[in-house]
Amino acid sequence: MEGMVESSKHEGNKETQGDTTLQNINNRSLKAAVIGLGYVGLPMAVEMAQAGYQVQGIDIDGAKVAKLRAGKSYVIGIEDKVVQSLAQAGLLMAGTDFAAVGQADVIVICVPTPLTAEHQPDISFIAAAVDGIMPYLQEGCLVILESTTYPGTTEERVKQPIEAAKGWKVGQQFHVCYSPERVDPGSVHYGVKNTPKIIGGSTPACLSYGKAFYGSFLNEIVPVSSTTVAETAKLFENTFRSVNIALVNELTPACEQMGVNIWEVLDAAATKPFGYMPFYPGPGIGGHCIPIDPIYLSWAAGRQGSELQFISLADATNRQMPERVVKRAAELLEQNGSSMQGARIVLAGMAYKKDIDDLRESPALDVYRLLSEAGADVVFTDPMVPVFRKDDGTIAQAQPASPALWAGADLVIITTDHTGFDYQEMADHAKLIFDTRNATAGCVGGNIVVLGQPVRPEVNVVQNAKKEHEIQIHENMRVPRTKDGEKRGHTNPIQSDSKANVKSHIEPSIEPTNEHSHENSGGSHGES
Repeated sequence: MEGMVESSKHEGNKETQGDTTLQNINNRSLKAAVIGLGYVGLPMAVEMAQAGYQVQGIDIDGAKVAKLRAGKSYVIGIEDKVVQSLAQAGLLMAGTDFAAVGQADVIVICVPTPLTAEHQPDISFIAAAVDGIMPYLQEGCLVILESTTYPGTTEERVKQPIEAAKGWKVGQQFHVCYSPERVDPGSVHYGVKNTPKIIGGSTPACLSYGKAFYGSFLNEIVPVSSTTVAETAKLFENTFRSVNIALVNELTPACEQMGVNIWEVLDAAATKPFGYMPFYPGPGIGGHCIPIDPIYLSWAAGRQGSELQFISLADATNRQMPERVVKRAAELLEQNGSSMQGARIVLAGMAYKKDIDDLRESPALDVYRLLSEAGADVVFTDPMVPVFRKDDGTIAQAQPASPALWAGADLVIITTDHTGFDYQEMADHAKLIFDTRNATAGCVGGNIVVLGQPVRPEVNVVQNAKKEHEIQIHENMRVPRTKDGEKRGHTNPIQSDSKANVKSHIEPSIEPTNEHSHENSGGSHGES
C-alpha cells in the first residue's frame, strides 16, 4: 500500500488514506458495488459478500434483480440458499439504481462486451456503465473493469472520462484497475476464489489498492505493469484457444477422408507430458470469449497497423463448422434414402457447453437455423435450455428426451454433450445419429456416425428393435472417465436467447492431463 500512501500526500489532510484503506479492507468495512449481475458479476458479488463485504449489485435487467430479491439464483453454481443467506445477513443486495454507487468504496464493472453487426468490438455497455456511475462516485474510490475488451479501453473509456468529468487525478482522488474475469461456467474445478486473478493499475497506487482488495478474499493475485497488459493477457488466453481449436477443426475432415480416427489421434497425443495441450473438434465455437475475444485483439492490432492473420483464419475456420455439420447431415440422409427437405431432425443440446444453460454464440443455434433454411423439420431437446428465441422472434420449445423422440427422427444430431442424455437409449431407438462431440463413445449400435471418425460408405438405418447379432460395437478410443465422472475430449456450445445469433463457435473441454489442469478448447468455453 506504499504507493497509495505516497500519492495521498498530494491531498493535504489525506496523508493516511493508504493506511486507512488497508485497515478498512482488513476489517471488511469497505462497501462494494458490482455493475452487471450476469455469469461474471453475480459470482464475483457473491464471493465478495461471502468474504464479509457489503455488496450492492446493480443491473438494468429488472427480471434478474427481482429474482435475486426473491432469493433465487439464475447462475449455475450459485445455490438459492447462498443468495438467501447473504441477503438475510445484509451482505448482498440488488437493484437497478446507480445511485447506490454513492455508498461504495469499490466499484467493479462486469458488463457484456459483444461484437457489433459489423463484427467489431461493442463497448457500449462499458460506456453506459461509466456514465451511470459517474454522478455518484466518491473521492478515494476504486473502479475496476473486469469486462473483456481491447487493450487501452480502461485508460480511454474509464480513467479519462472520470478525470474529465470530475476534475480528479487518477491515483490521487480516485483509482482505476483492470482485472479480467476468468469464469468457466459450470466448472467443478475452478471458481472465482481459486482462479489466479490478473490485475493491472493505471498507477502504482491504483495497483496497490486493487491488489489489497482482491487479495483479501481471493487465493492468488497476479499483478502486471499496466491495465493494457492485463487486457492483452486476457485476449491472448482465448486467442490461443481459438487458433488451436481451428487447427483441430481443419484437420478433422482430412482425417475422416484419410481413414484416421481423430479422437484416437488426439487422445494418443495427449499422453505427452510436456509441450502439448489437447484441443478437440466440434460443431463450432461458443460462449462469451472464444468467438469474440480474438476479434477484439485483432481489431486493436489493426488500429496500430498490424494484421493478425492467424486470428482471422482461425475465426473463419471455426465459424464454418456449423455449415460443415449441416452438409454432412445432408449427406448422411441421402445415403439412407432421405433428403433434407422435410426430414425430421432432432438436435440434442442447444447450450454452447455441456451441463450449462448458456446459449451465447452457441454453434447449435447456427446448425438449427441452417437446417431449417434447408427445409428440414427441426426440433431440439436440452435438459438445461427449455426455450430459445429464433431469428424471426418466435420461441422454440424444448422437447423431452425420450425413446419416442429419438425413434421419430430421421436424424439425431448431438450438438452438446450434456451428461443428462442417455446416449445408449438414444442409440437403441434412433434411426441415425450424427455425433459432433464424441459423446457416444462406448455406446453399442451400428447407426452412429461420429465427427472426425473415418467416413463409412453407408450407415444402416435401424428401423426396428435390433437383434444381438446385428449390433456393432461403436467405440471411440477415448480416455477413461475422470474422477468426477466426466469424459475428456468433449466439446460444448452456448449463446444468448435475446437474439439467436447465427454466429457459431465452440471449444472442447480438457481435463487435467498431468500435474497441470487445462480446460477446454474446441467446445467448452471454460473460462470467459
